[in-house]
Amino acid sequence: MSQKIAIGKIAVLLATLTEDEMEAFSRSLQDIKYCQGKVGSMNMQKVIAAVETAAKRHGLIHESQYRETHALYHAIIEGIEGVTRGQTAIGEISRTVGLRFAIVRGTPYTNEEEGEWIAVAFYGTIGAPIKGLEHETIGLGINHI
Repeated sequence: MSQKIAIGKIAVLLATLTEDEMEAFSRSLQDIKYCQGKVGSMNMQKVIAAVETAAKRHGLIHESQYRETHALYHAIIEGIEGVTRGQTAIGEISRTVGLRFAIVRGTPYTNEEEGEWIAVAFYGTIGAPIKGLEHETIGLGINHI
């Protein structure tokens, strides 16, 4: 049997930790497939593209496997729904986001037949496109590959 990994919890932690906090935490991630990134935009497509690009560059998904790209896309959209409180719009309604994100790929079930899953977590700010008028936000999406 494969080892159970709490991919959502790990993704949320990775998205929320500062660089200093990450130094101490990174030692416990030796066997975990993950990557982190940042994105700020009023354009939802830029947020999606930043996460997809990071996942491909770090080998978390295989570009030639449609099911992997598709699973990642659904995890991204689910995470964005949390960030935007269910209204998946940013610039169209005059708001902007500044987000850190983390992507984690792993096996959240001990039964190997359940296969691999992918989690995308976002943490940062959302609000009016005026510095200082934003507030914290967080979102998590998980999908099977």
